[in-house]
Amino acid sequence: MKFVAFERAKQGTGASRRLRITGRTPGIVYGGAAEALQIEIDHNALWHALKKEAFHSTVLDMEIDGKDSKVLLRDVQMHPFKQLILHIDFQRVDATTRLHAKVPLHYSGDENSAAIKTDGCIANHVITEIEVLCLPADLPEFIAVDLSGLKKGASLHLADITLPKGVTAVPHGGNKNPVLVSVVAIAGAELPAAEAGAAAAPAAGGKPAAGGKAAPAAKAPAAKKK
Repeated sequence: MKFVAFERAKQGTGASRRLRITGRTPGIVYGGAAEALQIEIDHNALWHALKKEAFHSTVLDMEIDGKDSKVLLRDVQMHPFKQLILHIDFQRVDATTRLHAKVPLHYSGDENSAAIKTDGCIANHVITEIEVLCLPADLPEFIAVDLSGLKKGASLHLADITLPKGVTAVPHGGNKNPVLVSVVAIAGAELPAAEAGAAAAPAAGGKPAAGGKAAPAAKAPAAKKK
């Protein structure tokens, strides 16, 4: 994706406030051999760009004064309750240096798995994005994960998925193989066969089945008078 930015001359809280009033968003570009660069971007264009997943997870082309440079979105500061972007940070990207980035996981196929179709379970998506380490050219927009092989009682871990070539996962929190998707059985989805049979028909002698009412006993025919 490509976006246009402009070099920002004035800095400080007051200057940033006045800039936002004019419909621009202040930002910064850092990293690499060059000095950090203060920039400003059209707020409406930036607002729509942020709605696209690729703007968050791919290497971007930033145009300043007719020159393009590769950057990666690093941070966005939003107003607590207004639809307003307060500040945005980008990092310069070197084609020969590996970078850390967060990549979304796109799950599909869970409705075709045995766990969902026949075993009365649901697939709980525990993690929706992972951090990866790779060269800028190898950075994927997303990682597709097929869930059609899910089974009851089993969960999908990070080690179970295939990453694109040149991409290495970077787990956090001391867990090197976190759970991505857990298979959870729905309470009451399955009724044991014995219970189902008892619920379907009353027991002999008119006694009530589990949760049911007793069938009325048949009356004996009245004796004829002589």
